[in-house]
Amino acid sequence: MTLTDRIATVASWIVALAVCIYLLTPLIITVIVSFTSSSVYTLPPPGWSLRWYETMARKHDLISALWLSVNLASISTIIALVVGTLASLAIVRGRFPGREILATVTVSPLMMPGLVIGVALLQFFRDLGLRDAYWSLLLAHIVITLPYIVRTLVAALEKFDFSLIDAAQTLGLPYSRAIIKVMVPGLAPAFLTSGMFAFLASMDNYPISIFLTDAWNKTLPIKMLQYLEEAPDPTIAAVSSGLIVLALTALVIGSRTVGLNRMIQ
Repeated sequence: MTLTDRIATVASWIVALAVCIYLLTPLIITVIVSFTSSSVYTLPPPGWSLRWYETMARKHDLISALWLSVNLASISTIIALVVGTLASLAIVRGRFPGREILATVTVSPLMMPGLVIGVALLQFFRDLGLRDAYWSLLLAHIVITLPYIVRTLVAALEKFDFSLIDAAQTLGLPYSRAIIKVMVPGLAPAFLTSGMFAFLASMDNYPISIFLTDAWNKTLPIKMLQYLEEAPDPTIAAVSSGLIVLALTALVIGSRTVGLNRMIQ
């Protein structure tokens, strides 16, 4: 390795370290502030306490928002897994006009600003006469989660050997059972990783949900913003720390079951 190569390697490591520090510092500060004994955001904390986690557990409207977000994320992820699997099979195995258009449309929400999608869905639901906030949010969150499912499953299906299904049929399994016995286990890592990313995307979504909520149906990110505007205290840091733990848990589960290398492919 030449001197120039060594300098380039050292410089790349320094840049990578600086980027990691830049990205992780806000998260670390948020977790630290959630354990402060002060009623304001101060660093370093004057003392350590769990009072803000206790306060979070006593805020019933915050808990209701949390359950609504979990409900929407769970149901939308399950529906997106079913619809996304069928769409991915059509994209990979289908031979019909417009296949490329279907592939582009299903992942287009990832390429468009959330505010644009939110305004478009609001107008679309109004034209349909859909006024119920819960169903509007659920349909919107399916739109949010579907691209994560399709993008991951298309990549997995392109590497899947479909001759295994033919072999299973040759051995006497019906086509439906061959799918369940052969393809589903083979795609289990893709289902797991895409489902986790879709769930987290739904839980954290704000720019689309803000257009579709009402006074009785507010998701957790929207409720957190309301608290920041009306009564800013470290309770929000405690909630944010919980979301950070949720993301880390998903990464740990994915690492143990699938492997980080396969998760980021």
